[in-house]
Amino acid sequence: MSLHLCNPTTFSSLPLPLSASLLSLTTTPVTNYSASVPAIYRLTAPAIAYTNLSFCNITLTYTHPGQNDSIVIETWLPAASSSSNLTTNPTNPWNSRLLAVGGGGYQAGRFDLSYAGMQGGLGEGYATITTDAGLGSDTTARRWALLSEGNVNLYNLLNLGSASLGDMGLIGKEIIKAFYGKGPEYSYFNGCSQGGRQGMVLAQRFPGLFDGIVAGAPAVYWSEAMGGFQWPQVVMNEGGEWPFGCEVDAIGEEATKQCDGLDGVVDGIVQEVEGCLGVFDPFGMVGREVECAQLGGRVITITEVAAAVVNKTWHGREMVDGRKVWYGLVPGSDLTVNGSGIVATNCTEEGCVGRANPLGKDWFELFVEKSSTADVSNMTHRELDRYVKATKQDFGSLLETDDTDLAEFKRQGGKLISWHGLIDQLLTPKATERYYQDVSAIVSETQEFYRHYEVPGLEHCFGGPSGNPLELLGQLRAWVEQGIAPEASPVNVTRLDGTTEARVVCPYPQKAKFDASCTGEGCWTCEDAIRPPL
Repeated sequence: MSLHLCNPTTFSSLPLPLSASLLSLTTTPVTNYSASVPAIYRLTAPAIAYTNLSFCNITLTYTHPGQNDSIVIETWLPAASSSSNLTTNPTNPWNSRLLAVGGGGYQAGRFDLSYAGMQGGLGEGYATITTDAGLGSDTTARRWALLSEGNVNLYNLLNLGSASLGDMGLIGKEIIKAFYGKGPEYSYFNGCSQGGRQGMVLAQRFPGLFDGIVAGAPAVYWSEAMGGFQWPQVVMNEGGEWPFGCEVDAIGEEATKQCDGLDGVVDGIVQEVEGCLGVFDPFGMVGREVECAQLGGRVITITEVAAAVVNKTWHGREMVDGRKVWYGLVPGSDLTVNGSGIVATNCTEEGCVGRANPLGKDWFELFVEKSSTADVSNMTHRELDRYVKATKQDFGSLLETDDTDLAEFKRQGGKLISWHGLIDQLLTPKATERYYQDVSAIVSETQEFYRHYEVPGLEHCFGGPSGNPLELLGQLRAWVEQGIAPEASPVNVTRLDGTTEARVVCPYPQKAKFDASCTGEGCWTCEDAIRPPL
């Protein structure tokens, strides 16, 4: 398709959903476009680089009348270019498919990671799309959370939660049809974290809109995720002591060392996380000396409070009365993340104070306290219980993505792949495992349409000794278009000696096992594993 159609006239009769009203539409022909996208920013597809591409950028702004919102959808449509390394026909570079990409944190889309996903999709010939849900590109919710002190902007939350996603799919298909003269043959969604939650929303609330969805580290249980972000800080607040980060790190490193070989391979990766909780006692580290980076390398001893915080973080949030209500991060995950993790503290020679993760802190201040000046840094255990309950009561219908009845998605032929790094330092992988188990209990023959992959050694969306599962998007396409269900999926793992090894991750409940008698490649295979209900 030629760029001469990249003008507003092409889209002058664009139909919008009944609830939407057009505010503006701009078209920008782009030529000689070059990009190099690392694999980690594509999440589930390999790195890509290209030069001299052409595409039409359609930026559409609309509102839901009466809601005073302004939502931007950005669509990139491949067009003919004179020189390209695309594998598609250079005179018709569109591969007849739509790829929507998700957001992260409080950003619905149209930020750096979204654009990296769109660049990657463009290089493979996809028409690709993102939405900002009317929230702009702010990394926090402070600008858009409140209509006024005491009044949450519920329409903005509705747009973030689900409404903008349905709009994006419907409007995106109409834009494609206007430009190419036909709609996409297949439509896909790829995202992680907030983007993973968005993917789950599309499966739960808009079955039939997308043929295939890849959802990484999805924040499906929103209320519990917010509570999990704050839980270690509350533990420290209640005890009145805040450990140095070096103490927490030392306990985590020792847990990895002691639990590393539980899967039969010593590689610096904890795969048997349940077994690790049974064999490693963080309190056994109390009194051990450690060089502390926060104190310029001075040697200190690990305190009981450090062990208690780590233990509580691993075992998950509990109520004031002792009832366990949610899952924790797992041994092997980085709890401090150089001062930005959920067990982070700010320290001087005199001692430390808590440093709450901004995702949870902002949520409870802006949406539960409904105040731009609230400060929940000193939150008590009882307050956290109340805040999580209030989140469920007041905002559950807007943001919770825990509907496990995917029967309609299955009936319409949709295919869903979720994946989660086992050393995710923000969102517990146990939540996605729980979700998969609950779907399996409700919808028969779950593996006919939904498969879940755990990735040992992978952090939140990317990072850690394991690389991303870079073939999952391609495997999803094969599942949707050819009926080839995904089985083992390759990953590259960096071993303790710095070398890279080809391994696999497996569809739940299977686990990857190493054949000790094997030499060369292909020594990792998927084997059945017993997974107790969560």
